[in-house]
Amino acid sequence: MTDRDDHARDDELIELRQQLDELRTSLRSAEERAARPDPLDPRPWIERGKRAARFGGRAARAIVHGRRRGTPLAPGAVDAPSSFERWSDRMDASRFVGFPVDWRFSRVPVARPAGIAVVLHCHFPELLDELLERLRAIEEPFDLYVTNSSGTPIAAQRLRTAGARHTEVLTVENHGRDIWPLVQLVNAGILDPYPIVLKVHTKQSAWRAEHETLDGDGAAWRASFVEALLGSPGDVSAILSAMRADPDLAVVTADGSIAGTEHWGGDLELVRAIYRRLSMPLDPESLRFPAGSMYWIRGFVLQGLRAFRFDRDDFEPEAGQVDGTCAHAIERMIGLLSQEAGMRMATRSEVPAEAGPPCTAPRARLVPFYLPQFHRVAENDRWWGKGFTEWYNVVKAHPSFPGHDVPLRPTELGFYSLELDSVREQQLELSREHGIDGFMYYYYWFAGRKLLEKPIERLLESDLQQPFCIMWANENWTRRWDGGDTDILIGQEYESVPAEQFIEDVMPLLRDPRYLRAGGAVVLAVYKLAQLPDPAATVARWRERCREEGVGELLLLQVDVGTAMGSLRDAGAQGIVDGSLAFAPHNLEWVATEIPADQWDRRFQGRAMSYRAMVDAYERTLERLPSDAHPGAMVTFDNTARRQWQPDLFTGSNPYTFRRWLAACAAAVADRDPDERLVFVNAWNEWAESAVLEPTEQYGRSFLQACRSAVGVG
Repeated sequence: MTDRDDHARDDELIELRQQLDELRTSLRSAEERAARPDPLDPRPWIERGKRAARFGGRAARAIVHGRRRGTPLAPGAVDAPSSFERWSDRMDASRFVGFPVDWRFSRVPVARPAGIAVVLHCHFPELLDELLERLRAIEEPFDLYVTNSSGTPIAAQRLRTAGARHTEVLTVENHGRDIWPLVQLVNAGILDPYPIVLKVHTKQSAWRAEHETLDGDGAAWRASFVEALLGSPGDVSAILSAMRADPDLAVVTADGSIAGTEHWGGDLELVRAIYRRLSMPLDPESLRFPAGSMYWIRGFVLQGLRAFRFDRDDFEPEAGQVDGTCAHAIERMIGLLSQEAGMRMATRSEVPAEAGPPCTAPRARLVPFYLPQFHRVAENDRWWGKGFTEWYNVVKAHPSFPGHDVPLRPTELGFYSLELDSVREQQLELSREHGIDGFMYYYYWFAGRKLLEKPIERLLESDLQQPFCIMWANENWTRRWDGGDTDILIGQEYESVPAEQFIEDVMPLLRDPRYLRAGGAVVLAVYKLAQLPDPAATVARWRERCREEGVGELLLLQVDVGTAMGSLRDAGAQGIVDGSLAFAPHNLEWVATEIPADQWDRRFQGRAMSYRAMVDAYERTLERLPSDAHPGAMVTFDNTARRQWQPDLFTGSNPYTFRRWLAACAAAVADRDPDERLVFVNAWNEWAESAVLEPTEQYGRSFLQACRSAVGVG
């Protein structure tokens, strides 16, 4: 059989599959329309009031009415499909999907993704060939995804003219313009592998000429974008070179297409409501966005949209709107979120002809903290009841305000047990894919007695190539999970076994070739070093023994937990460590949350802080970071799962601000040798504190993708 015969057969199969997809889409749309509730039916509003009542008093009224008292709303903001209230109702007790479920069965993931994805939305098939021809200006491997809402099948042979390595047509309904089809690709994880994406569409916009506020006709408007983004191989090469040389360049669009606050129109309250899904504050004066939805874009900016959990019902039915829809709101969010992530936008003329060398090596070495609590041990059985693991705490958390994302729910790894080697294998794969250099295990050692040691010892016995290091978490275990001196379950009894013995017990770990080193020295951290009876003598003995055993030099790091937990100066042991590591939120600035008091559950008695305010304050301190200090960031901190109504928590954590924090940390260590650019992250899997890089139902992989983007490898 010839190659031509193979292609013909493939085309026939693909077209048959597309026809089946179209039938499924039509059927699904009909079913959804039939199931859609009557907007005049009072029952959903009654049920909403019942659910809101659990927050009590004024907070209940705030949820039902969609605002805090005294805050005016734009007309229709509460009634918009994407309003926080309607979205909350849809998410209540549901499992988020956000894309056609049949995609799981009808498509096969790309085995070897290219470095670029092109997302082409086709609603006017008569314009498709023009765009396909212009894609030939991309003279390096790319994958092409066509979302087809035209109702006309698109033959596979037709797509091959573009020169893509992989082509795929995904049939979608005509809903949410070109934005909802794009978001479905994001939600399905189809764009996860791609560091750079080109987004184009076959928009005619003939109605532009009929609107006084819009310039030109649709054909000229579309042509200006295509010429700017795909003008020639040289143009494409210049854009790609600029983005690869500068990981903080988020978007490149056509000249004159970056709009500002004059284009808020009816979208401000829509964006504000969408931001409430992540409790994110919004600065309306910061609006700059790439109008027109055609651009080269950093993959992370799109991938991070997964955290907002957009679904079909967020998007209004098509009625020729020029403003005030969820699609228009997301168009503006692309610019806002790029800036929030610490990135910038540029027009084609602002792209330098000579961009400099590509950023091929990670800008920093990310090391997240790793909690080994997720397996059964006899001590926890005795203290908390048989079968207890950290998951028990995680799942019992209740939200304290509307939009409070607890309990977190795992997806890819499930409610795992660290007794299983397969879990560590999956964690290694995820960490490698997203620019993680190694894990810092919390190591629990109480006067010679080890706890929760099984995961790291199983790792040591295996041939899994997982880099690791340890932090001696030398605090008491208490019933309050606070490391304090009351309700102690097991304490640090330095007088019974000297702290010098610690180094002997961990020597097999330090000798392992997978143990993390920086500047040739093994990285060892101690949580509360100043609380040792004689820190200077202890550290001197540790260093001596490491040299004697052939381990070499220690890079001994004191965790920067603040003077409230003891200082080396007060202990008369200044100068005994090689540096410090940041352990957010310890010893950072705590600023009150932006969420008003009347939105909180009346039982809440904890402390609530602003995530963004902490990041802003810490960025300023990074400008004068000492040369021996290793910066750090946190996904968030929220110990509601452990302390319910008396927690410490931070509101407004999101992948974009987290990415900005990490990028600032990376910039602060950029002048060091690459091997010594350590940045610590709280945490890989602190599920009961919501500090989780691992994939969750709420956020997907978006925090991991922020890591990859921040260090410049995605």
